[in-house]
Amino acid sequence: MPSNVGGFDRIARIVVGLALIAFAIFAPATLSWKWIGWIGVVPLLTALVGFCPAYTLLGLNTCPMKK
Repeated sequence: MPSNVGGFDRIARIVVGLALIAFAIFAPATLSWKWIGWIGVVPLLTALVGFCPAYTLLGLNTCPMKK
């Protein structure tokens, strides 16, 4: 499984993932759509692993070229 998520992309995914998870944890319990915040686990995991299955399907790669 080759890495296809580059540096800036990883940082952005970590920030977005943590923000969504924080929303899920700290949002008022009265919100019925609070569960959407747990979708933040997906970008966080893809950033930590360095591989995005959607990028493979779309033919994208944000990693710098290896020499």
